[in-house]
Amino acid sequence: MRTIKAETLTREAFWPFGFYAQLIDPIGEKIGARPIEFFRDLAQLDLAGAGIASFSTCRVEPREPVIDVTEYHTATGEGILPLDRDVVIHVGPATPPGDPVPLQRFRAFRVPRGTVVVLRPGVWHHAPYTTGDAPANVLIVLPERTYARDCVVVQIPEAERLRIEIA
Repeated sequence: MRTIKAETLTREAFWPFGFYAQLIDPIGEKIGARPIEFFRDLAQLDLAGAGIASFSTCRVEPREPVIDVTEYHTATGEGILPLDRDVVIHVGPATPPGDPVPLQRFRAFRVPRGTVVVLRPGVWHHAPYTTGDAPANVLIVLPERTYARDCVVVQIPEAERLRIEIA
């Protein structure tokens, strides 16, 4: 089984897959001063013209960090925000529908709690991995019912699965 190492999240490394913003200790343009500061427009999520954004919780229990399933959404991006623990996500570049899963180009990133990651449409991904021995609660933002309307899920054959090294 090939191993990929969970990388530190940097703008340059993550740019092919999307972008992110630290929401707990934000840096950037703001309106106002202490005691009230409004950090505006830190991240945007393209919901493909959907009228309703859906906020869901994905609770992930500790499990072996092996990529055995992956998915993508053709028409929409996805927002991922770990609420209470750091997590690790895997991502792969968008490919045309029907092409093989580009496992050789998959990468993994450690996402600190309070950091929203925005995936571009078509980027391969799946549920995060918690970094400790406790569950992690992760906010997922998608257009309503994307899981039923625009979700291509692929099981990875055992011989091709990837292990993520989480330091």
